[in-house]
Amino acid sequence: MDQTELQEQLLKEISKPEFIYTAIAVFTIRILIWLLFANTMRKTLKLVAPENQCIKPNQVFGVAIPLFNIYWNFEVAKHLRDSLINEFFDRKIAIDEAPTYKKGSLYGWVYLVTNIPFLPSFISILAVIFHFVTLINYWVDINNYKRILEQHNTFRSTEELDNTHEN
Repeated sequence: MDQTELQEQLLKEISKPEFIYTAIAVFTIRILIWLLFANTMRKTLKLVAPENQCIKPNQVFGVAIPLFNIYWNFEVAKHLRDSLINEFFDRKIAIDEAPTYKKGSLYGWVYLVTNIPFLPSFISILAVIFHFVTLINYWVDINNYKRILEQHNTFRSTEELDNTHEN
């Protein structure tokens, strides 16, 4: 087979309805996962006092926009870190010096690599697997800090109720 026959055969395969439906389903699931991920970040930022937020909670949804998110992942990682540092400093809670940033920037770099065109297939497959692992790891880390903020809010409300009852 020559080059043109291979291209025609590939075009026939790609234009089959099964391929198109699968591609649409994968794309939709990917966007849905990014939206859920962004929602976790949004909920975390909503627990941060407005004066400590370095990014507005709804701005994190940029991580669900294909191609733009290659850049936006790095911005969100930086601003989420700064927001958490500010909030935990105000609340006088000891945390890591750069909460979520190492995992967030690693996720951003791995995602960037997955979007480099024309990589050898085995590198692309490894990058996609590593992307999935770093996404989950970063998501869990953000969720852990969200829980710390929620627990501290619960503790502060209980403390305020106790002080009210004493007076």
